[in-house]
Amino acid sequence: MANKKSWTSTELVGFKNMIIKKRSQAEDDLETNKKRADDMMSSEHSNALYSSHMADASADHTDMERAYYFIAREQKFITYLNRALDMIDDGTFGICKVCSKLISKERLEEVPHTKKCFDCKSKI
Repeated sequence: MANKKSWTSTELVGFKNMIIKKRSQAEDDLETNKKRADDMMSSEHSNALYSSHMADASADHTDMERAYYFIAREQKFITYLNRALDMIDDGTFGICKVCSKLISKERLEEVPHTKKCFDCKSKI
């Protein structure tokens, strides 16, 4: 990889398929979390928010916050994965914007939307 300046079209197709698979899983997780939040809001369980017992109200409030946190997290991850797909389309995927070297395959598999190689990211 030291002399290599860009990913081959076959490698890019592999990355694209991996990213699409991750995005599909994230979209499924997002729908699951949205359903969970909707169920909490519509269930009788949410009436505990107005309960006279503070522990019930606190537990329900914590559960709702957790559900919305996971929704926001999945939405952000999907945005990042879409950014990675855009980078594949515009030819910038997998190339460090600082040193112009190829980002390692392992790093791209973990953080497909990254714009910096490990060494350049570590210098921050």
